[in-house]
Amino acid sequence: MVAGGPDAFAVGFRSMSEQKKKQQQKSGQKPKTAIQPTREENYAEWYQQVVKAADMAETSAVRGCMVIKPWGYAVWENIQRGLDDMFKATGHQNAYFPLFIPLSYLEKEAEHVDGFAKECAVVTHHRLEPDGEGGLKPAGELDEPLVVRPTSETIIGATFAKWIESWRDLPLLINQWANVVRWEMRTRLFLRTAEFLWQEGHTAHATKEEAVEETLQMLEVYRSFATDWLAMPVITGEKTEGERFPGAENTYCIEGMMQDRKALQAGTSHFLGQNFSKAQEICFADANTEKQYAWTTSWGVSTRLIGGLIMTHGDDDGMIMPPRVAPSHVVILPVLHKEETREAVLEYCNTLAKDLRSRNYDGRPVRVELDLRDLRGGEKSWQWIKRGAPIRVEVGPRDMENDAVFVGRRDRGHKEKETIGREAFLGNIADMLTEMQDGLLSRARANRDEHIRIIDEKDEFYAFFTPEEVEDGRSGVPVHGGFAMTHFCGDVELEEQIKKDLGVTVRCIPTRGQGLPGQDEPGNCPFTGEKSATRVVWAKSY
Repeated sequence: MVAGGPDAFAVGFRSMSEQKKKQQQKSGQKPKTAIQPTREENYAEWYQQVVKAADMAETSAVRGCMVIKPWGYAVWENIQRGLDDMFKATGHQNAYFPLFIPLSYLEKEAEHVDGFAKECAVVTHHRLEPDGEGGLKPAGELDEPLVVRPTSETIIGATFAKWIESWRDLPLLINQWANVVRWEMRTRLFLRTAEFLWQEGHTAHATKEEAVEETLQMLEVYRSFATDWLAMPVITGEKTEGERFPGAENTYCIEGMMQDRKALQAGTSHFLGQNFSKAQEICFADANTEKQYAWTTSWGVSTRLIGGLIMTHGDDDGMIMPPRVAPSHVVILPVLHKEETREAVLEYCNTLAKDLRSRNYDGRPVRVELDLRDLRGGEKSWQWIKRGAPIRVEVGPRDMENDAVFVGRRDRGHKEKETIGREAFLGNIADMLTEMQDGLLSRARANRDEHIRIIDEKDEFYAFFTPEEVEDGRSGVPVHGGFAMTHFCGDVELEEQIKKDLGVTVRCIPTRGQGLPGQDEPGNCPFTGEKSATRVVWAKSY
């Protein structure tokens, strides 16, 4: 039996058939890929190398923090734009709240502060002064320590208490785009860093029913965005008591399966009941002028979504960008070998770029990058392959003469290119991008569905999450798991024991109607024998 905590990366991803592997071993060949190691050889290191090769982010001078580079940040900007439109379509407004939270605010909600205490960064001084030895030292101790926000329920709740007086002020629907700090020591770019970017929605309502409806509405917004924009199929459901957000009555989530069969919690939506409103005095006079406490919610997603994109769609040549969030849809690569045709080719490419930008995809102009860098054509092409640009267009003198373009798609092999007439390419660009977006979702869904298993026996469950020995002589490449659907009695101590044994947790109790195998069948918990009305989803996770 192998133990592994939620931060441990699963190593092992079998994408090649056994026959192909044997042929390669026999001939001594090694597959040529842009990323080394491959997913199969070392999934954790493959992920790190894709982030680097795709030029998305890098580690910073501050331990545990990252620098998001322009290509990676452009992905985040597209995520922001898409989600922000969805939030505003459901009646929410953006605001901004302080980075610093007085310690006393956190202390008002005991369960909440206990859940985040070990991750809090605390400011205790407000200035620096010379230390007498050529350096600086903290000075001006604060009367009250300030916590750098790990999440903003407490300070936003204190603000809501000032804004809300009457039932006429409700519902109050607020979102903020911000950074937060959780002092993580074991970090991975995008997936888990000490500082990260996110949005956090906070709402207050007059009734419990309205707050619950809001919580589930935003869960559906996240599901829709993950599926339709990120091409990431997710399962929606409620967290168990042991996995619930500190201070919440109910926590709901979206869970995606990565290519190594581990789960990624990609977004959460919390029904907070009246816990925070009573701690923060968020109250209002109802229609009968009687004092009532508001019912509140919070919900959020973060730059972790970019890590999910990489692990859902990337291959051994780098990143593959779903077109809806790709920084550029089309990259034009002029072929300028001959000086006598250089000016004409550049003019042709500039006109092509202009015409592409006049076409729409997904309700917005097609995003085009014209790469004029003084680099070899093969080097430039491979850089864009690794970055995951959906479509690469090469234009040389012969293409120009034939009024055509030489097109490569990132969802196909790098050698699979075709000549397409210029007008046909312009006319079909939106359909081509839509086909790629839909194809990536279908591919990811097929991979997920292949690795969901119904399990009704404890021994089978433990075997499912215990890595098998590799038979081909290589070391360190175990194969295991996926999503296991079992009945469960809900015992918190039992779930904790299974987590210690296998590094596996209940990812969610799935909401109904998702077409998951055996989801709504009544049965018995394989660990205790107790009756259970529905199955839950177990997995190793990030």
